[in-house]
Amino acid sequence: MSEEVKKKNAPRRNSPKNVKTKSQDNSFNKNDTLVYAMGGLGEVGKNMYCIEHDDEIVIIDCGVIFPDEELLGVDYVIPDFSYLVKNSKKIKALVITHGHEDHIGGIPFFLQAIPLKMIYAPRFACALIRKKLEERRMHRQVKLVEINEASRITTKHFSIGFFNTIHSTPDSLGVLINTPNGRIVETGDFKFDLSPIQSNADYQKMAYIGQIGVTLLMSDSTNSSVSGFSISEKKVAKSLLDIARKIPGRLIVATFAPNVYRVQQIIEAAIACDRKIIIFGRSMENVVDVGRKMGIIKAKESNFLKPDQLSRTPANKICIICTGSQGEPLAALSRIANGTHRHVTIQPGDSIVFSSNPIPGNAMSVSHIVNKLTRAGANVMVNSPLTSLHTTGHAGQDEQKLMLQLIKPTYFMPVHGEYKMLKVHASTATETGVPEKNTFICANGDIVVMRNGECFLSDSRIQTDDIYVDGNDASGLSTAVLRDRHILAESGLVAVIVTIDSRYNKILCRPSIVSRGFVYIKESQTLLKEAEMVVYEALKKKMQQRTTFGELKNCIRGSLEPFLYKKTNRNPIVIPVILNQKAAMVPALRKTRSTVKKTNTETKA
Repeated sequence: MSEEVKKKNAPRRNSPKNVKTKSQDNSFNKNDTLVYAMGGLGEVGKNMYCIEHDDEIVIIDCGVIFPDEELLGVDYVIPDFSYLVKNSKKIKALVITHGHEDHIGGIPFFLQAIPLKMIYAPRFACALIRKKLEERRMHRQVKLVEINEASRITTKHFSIGFFNTIHSTPDSLGVLINTPNGRIVETGDFKFDLSPIQSNADYQKMAYIGQIGVTLLMSDSTNSSVSGFSISEKKVAKSLLDIARKIPGRLIVATFAPNVYRVQQIIEAAIACDRKIIIFGRSMENVVDVGRKMGIIKAKESNFLKPDQLSRTPANKICIICTGSQGEPLAALSRIANGTHRHVTIQPGDSIVFSSNPIPGNAMSVSHIVNKLTRAGANVMVNSPLTSLHTTGHAGQDEQKLMLQLIKPTYFMPVHGEYKMLKVHASTATETGVPEKNTFICANGDIVVMRNGECFLSDSRIQTDDIYVDGNDASGLSTAVLRDRHILAESGLVAVIVTIDSRYNKILCRPSIVSRGFVYIKESQTLLKEAEMVVYEALKKKMQQRTTFGELKNCIRGSLEPFLYKKTNRNPIVIPVILNQKAAMVPALRKTRSTVKKTNTETKA
């Protein structure tokens, strides 16, 4: 391991104090196998799990997480790849379990940081990754290798196999990794649907893996607090078909774009009811395009409308499928609700179907959109036990128990979930027979050590941080930038404009203060005049001696910030702008030109 793996005496973030470890030495050696997460623990998203042995690392998934509202201007949050960059020569395989953004969204950023020869992914995920890389002109950087349940990947220390699982996207796989110190199973995202609309889960292979013995199981924890089995996709398909038949006007359905089977069901219901389909939302368009090319979504070109055909098509012959089921501000449904969409305006008689459940934290945003749509005259339908408009792609408690009973692990590490989800899943594992001391509730960067068929939690850990991606900046944003955005959002900005003559060290006029988002200017003239005098007096005192522009700016901030906080109890960003008399700039300009001319002459010589 590199020097980035350090001892950490303080309690682990998100790790309970009562986690028990083996009595043996908690350090590790060359012959140990190490299991750790760069993302996916203590959060839903950003999944990235690593298995390391000596000079080889195998990575499972490379996802993103979408930012919370307080991360202003941030587009994605990705794992910190610093440790993997330092150990890039060890990386032998990046294996993808399925094609959702929280498992593949980080790949372009990963490839910018680390050169990689091959990515192993199931068929549908391969197609989505290829499209993603083509958009960024990165598709020539890496070879995509399609895998399925019969595939094998072999390296010096690892032998990797796969088994079919059921999820809300096609070609979802679980992973079996044989290591020198025992077997590891990583389930990926899964559920058990006893009447699936796609190929079934590989129960026999899972049971066989359990029979031959599994040392460590890493299993999806997202719905660990949801009791029972999730409902079947076929029940959702029936509900959607009934709605498409009964409603008299336009049908607008919002759902998750990556939920390919749901999108397929909506399209099939529309075709069965003689409705023409139109897709809005870039991610939805990409998924439908890839799904049709691969034969997963079966629809002819004649089944689809173009935007300019909407006005010429009867309302009862239209089905609109769009993004925005989570109330995302820039998604298609939000723009429809706000009346800013280029092609769709809500009409009385429209029916809006939310074929989704709000992700925790999004309930207010969804409710806001529902109210806007209802106010505009639409009939809005959301998922409930009576409507069955949505089912999850993640296992409930009973399904998690079934996975535990099939795999029969000696040790258990819950993954893909917030801390409470991991904690509940660990308790579920204990109910099924895994000893409590053999469960590991970890945080990103914690290291589970495998040694001769036994596992223990090391005191060492890998330093992992969130990297914030803004626009095209793949390096991430510094904390200072985010702090400034918070200050701007909460307290606003004050610009101080000062005119001086640097020849005589003299202020030419009283400073002028401009405020944005700090105070209402018309009602705060007295405050701003006082602030101008505070800056003026401080600068006069400062300019009685020789000084620099940098010192003057610090003087402005140092005098104005305490004054504004005392008066308003707020700390706006203070931006000093110093204007120098033009005549004072002439000697400096002549000196600069002379230096440039001299440099050019020397260069020619």
